[in-house]
Amino acid sequence: MYEFELIIYIFKGQSSTIMQLYHHPVIQGKTFTMDKNESHHCVRVMRLSANDIIYITNGAGKLYKAKITKPDKNACETEILETTDVPAERDWSMQIAISPTKSIERFEWFLEKATEIGTDRIIPLLCNNSERRIIKEERLKKVMIAAMKQSLKAWLPEITPFVSFESLVTKQFDGCKFIATASEPHENNLGSLYRKGSDIIILIGPEGDFQKDEIKLAQANGFIPASLGKSRLRTETAGLVACHTVNLINLIH
Repeated sequence: MYEFELIIYIFKGQSSTIMQLYHHPVIQGKTFTMDKNESHHCVRVMRLSANDIIYITNGAGKLYKAKITKPDKNACETEILETTDVPAERDWSMQIAISPTKSIERFEWFLEKATEIGTDRIIPLLCNNSERRIIKEERLKKVMIAAMKQSLKAWLPEITPFVSFESLVTKQFDGCKFIATASEPHENNLGSLYRKGSDIIILIGPEGDFQKDEIKLAQANGFIPASLGKSRLRTETAGLVACHTVNLINLIH
């Protein structure tokens, strides 16, 4: 069941259908004041008023049904009416370690789409050929929060600080480990190598692919080289193909 369907099911029969989701990482007590950005969107953009029902998530599986008590565009006050624990999207985990693109807009596009499709953790990967070596984690997290709200999810993927290639591939991981590379024969594709229901980490390289010594180091630490198809893909496209492939395999009964 898609999480959108799950949320609709939880509140079936209620007067409001969830078409808009708001976010705040910590909500405690029976009253809650939304931050300035969310208040502006709620009151000015959506034109909601007193007694209207809204839904808020903390991005960690909590879904709150709330009633607006004071529709202030800078500090919208609400009363929490109901709290629901939304089950995790999957009983397996996916981590995508990807080298951020030189164009930050293209990397943000990947984060948006991967959040919508579904993943648990995104690890910005620093490789020898990486063209971008600085990222603003808070900005990237905002992109992912917006995608989570748009796709009506109650779980926000984690995005980590930059991690060097060597430190990542030498770290212990219990699950399927893949390194996506254009140099691998098409027959050895991710779809045929991945085992449904298994935890997975997959490495996506920068423009120009991984260097040979990086692939060798990954293989020496248990990573399996995998193809993502016959076409030469941009980094952000490769990350999205990997994300979609694994999710699709796990949707097929």
